[in-house]
Amino acid sequence: MSDEEFDDDYSANEREKQGDEGEEEKEPTEEEEEESLSPHLLTEEIMKEGLSLLCKTGNGLAHAYVKLEAKEKDLTDISLLQNYIHLRYVDLSENQLRDLSPLGSLIHLLWLKVDGNRLISARLPELPYLQIASFAHNRIKDTEGITHPRLGSLNLKGNEIQVISGLDPGKLTNLHTVELRGNKLETTTGLHLPKLKNLYLAQNFITHLEGLEELVQLTTLHLRDNRLETLDGFSKSMKCLQYLNLRGNGILNLQEMAKLQVLPMLRALVLMDNPCSDEGEYRMEALVLLPHLERLDKDFFEEDERAEAEETRQRRRDEDQVRAGEAGWGARAERDSERRK
Repeated sequence: MSDEEFDDDYSANEREKQGDEGEEEKEPTEEEEEESLSPHLLTEEIMKEGLSLLCKTGNGLAHAYVKLEAKEKDLTDISLLQNYIHLRYVDLSENQLRDLSPLGSLIHLLWLKVDGNRLISARLPELPYLQIASFAHNRIKDTEGITHPRLGSLNLKGNEIQVISGLDPGKLTNLHTVELRGNKLETTTGLHLPKLKNLYLAQNFITHLEGLEELVQLTTLHLRDNRLETLDGFSKSMKCLQYLNLRGNGILNLQEMAKLQVLPMLRALVLMDNPCSDEGEYRMEALVLLPHLERLDKDFFEEDERAEAEETRQRRRDEDQVRAGEAGWGARAERDSERRK
């Protein structure tokens, strides 16, 4: 169900709940919701419907189904999974789950998707082979308890995370992609992941950047639709960053782009829908300040634009030299005057 459809259904249900006097009932708390949920257990019948992909196991003489899809079953209890230790791919999206502890028995698990449940934590027993995990659109409030040593891709989109913490670089040595769009983050602190290559932080409440200096292998950074007004916080140690999306923030001054000169590999910048992008010299100023840039927003730079930008840079260098010379002459004249006194 899309967000728009959900909003329409919610509004219709609320109207039905209103009494004759138009009074609206209060929304239930999480505890009340939990109590109102009827238990729906994962059954052998559901397993039979959802199992697929027959593969060899153990010494190669036995076989077992290694893939399970049990979406939209209103499941609240998956204890039965403890008996299916050979599962490698599990999709339990769009259920009513709040407890994933039975997954700890699936020591061969490679791929897990539990989007659209009622989870308040992504914490799991350590799974030695888990490579891809998606917890999108739950109610998760933190990033604690994620310790899977082979995890490469982690999706926490659309949750309620306010602070990033507990992502141990000593354990998450293969983590290359983190998706945190649509949470409640106000800062980027807590990302101590030197192997990270792709980071998605759009649609949060981020007002300032900090703690990015350890992201030495980061190539892609999405910060669209946040609350940034300046571009402080980028580090010269971020030598691999090639793509930076800053669309829909509050950056006022074109000169803020000069702070991106510490990013030697930056080739694509998205800055539209910021106040500074309404200025007439926006595109040319970007190329003057960032000569290695290949694309601004959706458009690549043409050769004539590069030539004009180079002329502008040279003219500014000449003007700076003249001003420096005048300042030096003025200082010498002032010293001579002092000596004559």
